[in-house]
Amino acid sequence: MTDTPDRDRPWIFRTYAGHSTAAESNRLYRGNLAKGQTGLSIAFDLPTQTGYDSDHVLARGEVGKVGVPISHLGDMQALLDGIPLEKMNTSMTINATAAWLLALYVAAADAQGADRSKLTGTTQNDIIKEYLSRGTHVFPPAPSLKLTTDVIAWTCREVPKWNPVNVCSYHLQEAGATPVQELAFALANAIAILDSVKASGAIPDEQFPEAVGRISFFVNAGIRFVTEICKMRAFTELWDEITAERYGIEDARYRRFRYGVQVNSLGLTEQQPENNVTRILIEMLAVTLSKGARARAVQLPAWNEALGLPRPWDQQWSLRMQQILAYETDLLEYGDLFDGSTVVAAKVDELKTAARAELDSVLAVGGAVNAVESGYMKQALVASNTERLEQIERGGKMVVGVNAYTETEPSPLSTGTGAVLTVPEWVERDQIERLNAWREQRDESAAQAALTELSRAANEGRNVMEASVACAKAGVTTGEWGWALRESFGEFRAPTGVGRAPRNDTEGLDEIRAEVDRVSKRLGRKLAFLVGKPGLDGHSNGAEQIAVRARDSGMDVVYEGIRLTPAEIVEAAKEDKVHIIGLSVLSGSHVPLVTEVMERMRAAGLDDVPVVVGGIIPPEDAEALKQAGVAGVYTPKDFRLNDIMSDVVRIVDDGIEKEVA
Repeated sequence: MTDTPDRDRPWIFRTYAGHSTAAESNRLYRGNLAKGQTGLSIAFDLPTQTGYDSDHVLARGEVGKVGVPISHLGDMQALLDGIPLEKMNTSMTINATAAWLLALYVAAADAQGADRSKLTGTTQNDIIKEYLSRGTHVFPPAPSLKLTTDVIAWTCREVPKWNPVNVCSYHLQEAGATPVQELAFALANAIAILDSVKASGAIPDEQFPEAVGRISFFVNAGIRFVTEICKMRAFTELWDEITAERYGIEDARYRRFRYGVQVNSLGLTEQQPENNVTRILIEMLAVTLSKGARARAVQLPAWNEALGLPRPWDQQWSLRMQQILAYETDLLEYGDLFDGSTVVAAKVDELKTAARAELDSVLAVGGAVNAVESGYMKQALVASNTERLEQIERGGKMVVGVNAYTETEPSPLSTGTGAVLTVPEWVERDQIERLNAWREQRDESAAQAALTELSRAANEGRNVMEASVACAKAGVTTGEWGWALRESFGEFRAPTGVGRAPRNDTEGLDEIRAEVDRVSKRLGRKLAFLVGKPGLDGHSNGAEQIAVRARDSGMDVVYEGIRLTPAEIVEAAKEDKVHIIGLSVLSGSHVPLVTEVMERMRAAGLDDVPVVVGGIIPPEDAEALKQAGVAGVYTPKDFRLNDIMSDVVRIVDDGIEKEVA
């Protein structure tokens, strides 16, 4: 359908996609584009996001699971084969390694003969929220912000239509942020980025307004429909204030709040998953109905993402939702539907007032970076998520199909062979074989020379982008780029936000605490529970909430955060003499990672320490884990944390009985 003069142009239609291999993902992209998708949104696998090659020990089980593995320029070219990059708007969800993936993308565009000045798209490149939520950070905050500044300065010169940063409040909401926290923390992140750019002097003062104008945002829309509409209007007004007052941007074009959105995945339910279609549609309306605060690009999750990877048909369903709204309804023929609404104006003012106060609190502790390093923002998010989950457990927050209206007919959509997509185990083996072949056929001396120049640029404080593009063209791999910068910048483990002192205001724990005390007396010391996240999965919300509830139940909790090898988890279990281990894996890599932990425990003489596992785990995998000796498997349907705590205590108590017998 062509746009008529009296209709607004629709937003960019995207689906967040990528898995298995570059070639397989390319087929998926070309199929989605043929169905009317108008932009790409690339999901990278966890090794790519965290700067490891596919054959690194931490990459085991993670290759191709939550996105596509991109280890070198050959992979990037295979991913984009047949897609003219001059004409494509590409979003890349990449943060710690954003400079590298952008370098590979530009190198691939150069190989196509594309004009860099015509390239359009976005690198997420918001490292601050990675410390708070998604966990794919690599380097400490200071050098990470330096890399962000490098990308901004380089793109302003070389790729002027590119959005170098997509300040991401999406994952803040996924980590439990309230609308006020989402507003305040995202704006604090944006301020930290722009302050860093301005202080660096990397962009001349006269070009700074244009650089501000290229900063975009990536937001979340939850189910509280009216609040979310008002939140987006508050975002636009607050950003206009900040850019005008803090940075003196006079041209209104550069003060616009430009954002893309993926609607809420946190609220997708494993129970009655067909209900998610309604949730996704309502959440999409929150970011499209208000013309003055309408998203520039929308990508919708699939209805069955709480069960596993969506199939192409599932993604098509989400794409068709956007197309029907944009082309069949009359939405785009009218001005803003909410201008003049006293109800909306009052709610927007309420959100803005509260967000300003929270933003002032973050700035008062030294800004977003200090608020990350001190744990201020992380602790706030963990507390908010705890309150959200407790509301669901108590029934104060109704979730249809979960804690209300749970009687249901069997769903024909989510049963049978192929109900969700799975990544076969051979994908990792084949990717490693291709990686080794790439290393063997490249000019090794050219690759090492490019890496030496990259290290020199990093150590001397120069912009690393030119050196990164040179590395891409010389055949350097993602892991080699990552290790070169690790040697220059070091690595960083973010605060977990899980304190040690138990709360006294948690309801319904008296009986569990009594059981913990009883079993602890039988053990001769307090029951010790290790919560571990093996592999590269950085989605720590579930693990954090289990650790918090176990702590509040009176257990000794060992939780060191994300990105641990199975060997490190087993060593910690042995050193701390724990009585039970809980493993959290949400990347789909639960079978190989849990299996390795179990094997290492047997080798370490820890056969008597039970293991429980949580994650997005299909029934057949749950059964396989239990056959391997896992004592309990928990999925998103197990939302009552007190019940899980009771299970943990019972499993330990049963172990004591076996020893006595």
